[in-house]
Amino acid sequence: MFRVAVRSGSEAGQRAKKAMDSGELVPDDVVIGVVRERLSQDDAGARGFILEGFPRNVAQAEALDDLLSPHRVDLVISLDVPTGMVLKRLTNRRVCEECGTNYSTDRPPLSDWSCDFCGGKVIQRDDDTEAAITRRLALYEEQTAPLIAWYLATDRLASVDGIGAPDTVTGRLLRAIDNRLARR
Repeated sequence: MFRVAVRSGSEAGQRAKKAMDSGELVPDDVVIGVVRERLSQDDAGARGFILEGFPRNVAQAEALDDLLSPHRVDLVISLDVPTGMVLKRLTNRRVCEECGTNYSTDRPPLSDWSCDFCGGKVIQRDDDTEAAITRRLALYEEQTAPLIAWYLATDRLASVDGIGAPDTVTGRLLRAIDNRLARR
């Protein structure tokens, strides 16, 4: 959502880009505005949605509950991955400038850092440098501990081991979702 807001050139997109480029978390008011706009689109209401990386603090979680009222988020998943592994994954990440397809230094595109799907240039994003990621992770840890406790207290949190092959982790995520649906 942030990348779309940045590409749109909107004021919120410009504010988000400034924060992301400096390794800071995007301010709450900008985040909530971007999320509100996206969730107001027809597909989010008709098909449901998954949010990744939001909310990041209790104020954002409360704003999300207000936004969704009279409904609320069914399940929040905390994907548990050691900080060192997150740092390695993100510093190795590369992204197509055109279509957003993700690659890594371990799994590059087939030809000369050109996207396999659209031919766009594959780059390392400004916010995927070690310094920017380290700062973002420190802010995340500081702000997320109270959020984890808040969702745990409302019985909406599932912790999932994020270490392993993508198919293995996906299986764990799907089991967490299935377990929540079975409790309804």
